[in-house]
Amino acid sequence: MSTTGGPNGQPLLPSHGGYRKLKSFQVAQLVYDVTVHFCDRHIDRRSRTHDQMVQAARSGVQNIAEGSQASGTSKKMELKLTNVARASLEELRLDYEDYLRQRGLSQWERSDPRREALLALRPACLDNVVQWAAQTGMSGGPGGQSGHTEKSGAPSTRSTPSTAPTPDEALANGALLLINVASALLSRQVAAQAAAFERHGGFTERLYATRRARRESP
Repeated sequence: MSTTGGPNGQPLLPSHGGYRKLKSFQVAQLVYDVTVHFCDRHIDRRSRTHDQMVQAARSGVQNIAEGSQASGTSKKMELKLTNVARASLEELRLDYEDYLRQRGLSQWERSDPRREALLALRPACLDNVVQWAAQTGMSGGPGGQSGHTEKSGAPSTRSTPSTAPTPDEALANGALLLINVASALLSRQVAAQAAAFERHGGFTERLYATRRARRESP
């Protein structure tokens, strides 16, 4: 959406919104869906952790959308809200890591083939992630074997895909991978927004330029 009347024929209100097309929004929304699914199945719904994780995931999605809508009149607000979205996902990342650590489950290495399998899948919806987690649990992942034994109370370890993970371990690690992707996209988005603000300024600068151009026109 835009409004004409800006300086040099440029719109006073530049195109804004359209957040549903942003890859960062799409991945953050998937993180939210996975988190609701994970929390409903593996965390007591009456616990504070359940609510905190769901709200952190929701905040990531909502702030991307709100920032996109606000960009028409405030690039500064867009930048701020995008940063809030990134911070919310970082909070959620810590919750998943704590879940694994406190239960003696494994946090997978970045090069783990099970993570790479999820990346290659390019999941577009919750069902894709749930099916990946189920298949990983049955086989232990690429080249893996079944027979994982949960080590309750033991420190979290960096595992290899030689044993099949429990459903919560697989889902938590899948969520961590998706959070990494969303956070990386948001970091690039923040950098682009900051550069655009430096080059073109915000709504206040455009409004001033428009008023000055009208006063100076014959």
